[in-house]
Amino acid sequence: MNRFPSALTIAGSDSGGGAGIQADLKAFAAHRVHGLSAIAALTAQHTRGVTAVHVPPVEFLRAQIDACFDDFRIGAIKIGMLANAGVINAVADALAAHGNPPLVLDPVMIATSGARLLEADALNALRTRLLKGATVLTPNLPEAELLLGREIPDRQAMREAAADLLAAGARGVLLKGGHLEDGADDVMDLFAGADGERREFVHPRLPRDAHGTGCTLAAAVAANLCRGMTPADACEGAAQYVHRALQGSYSPGRGDVLVLDHFGAAGPA
Repeated sequence: MNRFPSALTIAGSDSGGGAGIQADLKAFAAHRVHGLSAIAALTAQHTRGVTAVHVPPVEFLRAQIDACFDDFRIGAIKIGMLANAGVINAVADALAAHGNPPLVLDPVMIATSGARLLEADALNALRTRLLKGATVLTPNLPEAELLLGREIPDRQAMREAAADLLAAGARGVLLKGGHLEDGADDVMDLFAGADGERREFVHPRLPRDAHGTGCTLAAAVAANLCRGMTPADACEGAAQYVHRALQGSYSPGRGDVLVLDHFGAAGPA
C-alpha cells in the first residue's frame, strides 16, 4: 500500500493558534493532507501581540526534520519564520541531505509593525541557501522589496518584481498584493513560473485585520503540491482558499485581530 503523502512545515509556533505552525497544520488538514511539523521557533503570543520568543538549538531542529523524513513520504515542504542565519543554514543542509523535495518558501522578514525581522547575514543566507531553487516563493510586497532592494509601487512593478525574483533563482513566485496601496477595491496576487506561465488572481478587498494569511497561503500551496497540482494551479487554489477563509474569519480572543476559518473554507468532504 502506498504511503499517504505528507506535507512538512518548518516554521515558528504560535501559541495563540492563528498563524505559524498551527495555521499550517490546519491548512494541511483542510486540504486532506497529513501534516508534519519541525518547530524552528516558539512564541508566546495571542491576538494582542507577542510576549516572548525562544529559538531552540539547531541540533534539535535538525533532529525534528530527520525524524519526519525517516518515517513519512514528504510531498512538499513549507518554510516560514526562521530566526537567524544559523537556523537557515541548518534547514538548508537538512533539506539537501534529504534530496531537496518541493519547497514553498514564505520569506518571513517583515513584522506587521513594519519592523525588519532578519539581519543582513540572515537575509543573505535566505537568498543563497533557500530562495535559489524554491518551487514557489511567496513574498508579500515589503518582503519582495527587501529581497530586491527597491520599491514596488504599482501592479506593473509587481509583474517586473516577480520576473526579477525568478531571475534570482526561484522556480516559481506567488507575489502577494495585499499591501499595495493603489486605491483599488480589489487585491491582485500574481504567479510567475520559470516556464513562462503567468497568472493573476484578483479578489475583492475585505476590510478585515486577520492573522496568519501569509502562513496559510504558503501552507495551502504546499498541500496542493502534495495533491499533485502544478505550481500555478496550486497557487490559484491556495489564493481562493485564503479568500474564503478570510470571509469566514472570526475573533476567538480579546484582541481585534481575526483568525481564519480554515475548515469553513475547505467546504464539504
